[in-house]
Amino acid sequence: MNPSFPAAAVVERAAEPTEANIRELVYGFYDRVRADPLLGPVFEATLAGRWDDHLPKMCTFWGSLVLGAKQYRGNVQQAHQPLEGVEPQHFSRWLYLFLDTVESRYQPAAAVRFMEPALRIAQSLQLSRFGWDYKIPAEQQALLERVAPRRPRDDDPHEAHAPGASTRRPGEPFPTRIIGKGKDD
Repeated sequence: MNPSFPAAAVVERAAEPTEANIRELVYGFYDRVRADPLLGPVFEATLAGRWDDHLPKMCTFWGSLVLGAKQYRGNVQQAHQPLEGVEPQHFSRWLYLFLDTVESRYQPAAAVRFMEPALRIAQSLQLSRFGWDYKIPAEQQALLERVAPRRPRDDDPHEAHAPGASTRRPGEPFPTRIIGKGKDD
């Protein structure tokens, strides 16, 4: 995915997510985050002495998303707003590390079940943090298109319908339009 950091450890790729392999994913991923020169200091400043609480919470979060367990009881936006010093490059780096770790541990059909929500959550957090005028970095948009290409909607005249054409309306990173007035309204 990105040659600027060491690739994830080679393990047997799972065909389906389970609670056990989600735990291995989360712990393996956060080992990489802690060792990363860009992300490590940000995470350590926030989670020093609390990793033993945070990691099980992340296992529950991903299990809820991917397995439909519905056990996570938190607010992702609220948890990430107070983080100091987080810039766009931190989101890109987190995504690359996470997607690389997922790709190394799951077969493609299972990996997408983690990748699509990770990209959408990262975009939502960035828009919330940096404002609605913030432009999601092109490399993240490209990752989202690769992982979850959008199908055109017949009811939207702004949608491109040509095969292979980008189907996201400019400035619209989400799969559906945000309710309210757009910049052209």
